[in-house]
Amino acid sequence: MRVLVVDDEELMAAAIAEGLRQESFAVDVAHDGAQVPAELAEGRHDVLILGLPRTQGDEVCRRVAAAGTGVRVLMLTVFVAEADRLAALAAGADDCLGKPFVFAELVARVRALGPRLVGTGATMGHRSP
Repeated sequence: MRVLVVDDEELMAAAIAEGLRQESFAVDVAHDGAQVPAELAEGRHDVLILGLPRTQGDEVCRRVAAAGTGVRVLMLTVFVAEADRLAALAAGADDCLGKPFVFAELVARVRALGPRLVGTGATMGHRSP
């Protein structure tokens, strides 16, 4: 699975990327929302982890959703109030996780957002076409 990590905090982005690579994810990093459309246009990413300031993050999220790329979005936010989480979801995020977070939970959420294996239908938990 390929993940794009976008966070304006370079150390945070690097730490997330390194941790995900240790979990066998392919990871690209950007530090500015302006880079997201070009990165996603190539169609290589399954999940976008978006940790930008709220107004910029919401706008990037809206653009990703409107583009119809199929990329799933996990918003990272320092705003953890219910209204903030709802705003992130309304902007098009598939999931929202508050900072600070437990890294194992981030990994679990990324895996949950990623592509599902499609089986023959005989295996419980797999989607059929």
